[in-house]
Amino acid sequence: MADNISLQVEARNETGKGAARALRKNNFVPGIIYGGEKTPQAIKVKFNELLRLLKKGRFMSTLIDLGINDQKEKVICRDVQKDIVKDLPTHIDFMRLSENASINLFIPIRFENQNICPGIKKGGVLTVVRPEVELIVNAKEIPSELVVDLIEFEMGDTINISNIELPTGATPTITGRDFVIANIQAPSGLRSAEDELEESAEEEVTEETSEETESE
Repeated sequence: MADNISLQVEARNETGKGAARALRKNNFVPGIIYGGEKTPQAIKVKFNELLRLLKKGRFMSTLIDLGINDQKEKVICRDVQKDIVKDLPTHIDFMRLSENASINLFIPIRFENQNICPGIKKGGVLTVVRPEVELIVNAKEIPSELVVDLIEFEMGDTINISNIELPTGATPTITGRDFVIANIQAPSGLRSAEDELEESAEEEVTEETSEETESE
């Protein structure tokens, strides 16, 4: 399971565009905490601290222990607004989580044992269709990643969601079908050669059939 992130924030009373601009000039990012049975709380986050955590990755899919006014809130980040030119955070939204809350999160997929995968060792190429999967998970059981073990997959095999062991209680948001995660394909050059061989074989069979028909 993913390790929780710890982040200290401060409450703020000033709201509006002017107050938000002033915060950004002073190296803070305005934000809000909402959800649960409490009223929404306006906050500010130190810009450098938030940027550091965002660069580490998986910020949007990790439970956060948010410190505010000597109290702790368990939250998940639901949105980070960014400057369209500089790609830097300008506002952040956090959602409070109850003890038994279920949430939708995109969880990344890791493919292990690629170096000993039979299909890849024979020249196959791993083509990833979904690098992450959206799951409904319990807030206390958020996985850091899903793992696909490639040790038994051959060239031409398809890897579906059913090939992944999901955490207890987790379910995909896509239901009713065993959707594709990845497949192991022959390289394009090899596929072209195989196609040519198949076409040649088909032509030979056709010619032989025609000759037999004419002789009759």
